[in-house]
Amino acid sequence: MPPDLVGLLWLLLLLGPLLFLQRSLHREIQAIFLLVTRRVDVAMVLFSISFFPGILLHEGSHYLTARLLGVRTGRFSLIPRSLKKGQLQLGFVETQSTDWLRDAFIGSAPLLSGGSFVAYAGLVRLGLPGLWQAFNSGALTSLFESLHALSMQKDFWLWFYLTLVVSSTMLPSESDRRAWLPLGFILGLLLIMSLVFGAGPWLAVHLAEPLNRVLLAVDTILGISVLVHLVLLPPLWITRRFLNRFLRLEVVL
Repeated sequence: MPPDLVGLLWLLLLLGPLLFLQRSLHREIQAIFLLVTRRVDVAMVLFSISFFPGILLHEGSHYLTARLLGVRTGRFSLIPRSLKKGQLQLGFVETQSTDWLRDAFIGSAPLLSGGSFVAYAGLVRLGLPGLWQAFNSGALTSLFESLHALSMQKDFWLWFYLTLVVSSTMLPSESDRRAWLPLGFILGLLLIMSLVFGAGPWLAVHLAEPLNRVLLAVDTILGISVLVHLVLLPPLWITRRFLNRFLRLEVVL
């Protein structure tokens, strides 16, 4: 495989699992809260409180980006509410309808701010590169030693929690992505025109490598997000199954 396509390959390999793990994690947590409280409204509030730092960063990013771009904002809410399709909306920011470019920036803001936080927390505060090196070495002793050293770091669980809730709420919602289609269409059209007029070799020489570096940075963020979800999902699944048997109740989400 050409080296310049490695970033794109990892992006395609990581994005799907992250979406699946995120939804699975949310379902397990909601089910546990519902089993314990037996009240949908209370479970919804507890779920919202658990992810509050990520929700605040998500909606705050929308709001601040809109204000910086000169777009008027309306209501701002961090209170969860149920939607008609049975989905749970954790928060929202009303913004004035504007051009597709500013809409795209506003919609992408949580991904940029959340991704930056996840990269900082995972690489600097949690020291995950050391764990990855131990995993690549293939030595179980080295891996266990790295895991133990990782968990003994100062404020490890705080940063793990923040990394989890931010990475689990940073992906743009359906409404956040409404301006991506026209933006993607225009970028695709420009690319096709460049290839038609013979700019393909120039693009390959001058843009392929920088684009690959950007994609690899994104892959790092997605990889950290997948890892923290994978760590927490099994114990949550076990807890939910235990509550199912102990309380003799099943939750359908």
